[in-house]
Amino acid sequence: MKLILTSDVPPLGKKGDVVDVADGYARNFLLPKKKAVKATEGAIRTAEALRRAREEAERQAKEEAERIATQLVGTRVVIAAQAGDEGKLYGSVGVADIVEGIKKFTGVELDRKAIHLENPIREIGLHDVQVVLHPEVQFPITLDVIPA
Repeated sequence: MKLILTSDVPPLGKKGDVVDVADGYARNFLLPKKKAVKATEGAIRTAEALRRAREEAERQAKEEAERIATQLVGTRVVIAAQAGDEGKLYGSVGVADIVEGIKKFTGVELDRKAIHLENPIREIGLHDVQVVLHPEVQFPITLDVIPA
């Protein structure tokens, strides 16, 4: 059965894609959950428009991510934190602190979800943090954590 996806269905396709699926899968899952509609001639034209709009939005998002990445690549962000005598921080430097530091030093405001930090930073020194703005655009930023 030919269907047009109205939302992303991970193993099958993205919103606006025209897919050919088994009748039972269509009747029992996709159509009742409103994840797809039957592919009529008019609906296929609408799906093409949706697909083109999605591709354009993805292209623009990637261009914006690349523009921000060119500004931030190689940037060293300094963050001051309370620390003890041995270089251990009293608290930790987390994602919110990193976003604030990047905004203060570069003027670029990032989403918290773009910063990938495995564990909070708990000591003074240089730390590399991965920034993922788009699945195809990711780069490291160097954090210099200094005692306040």
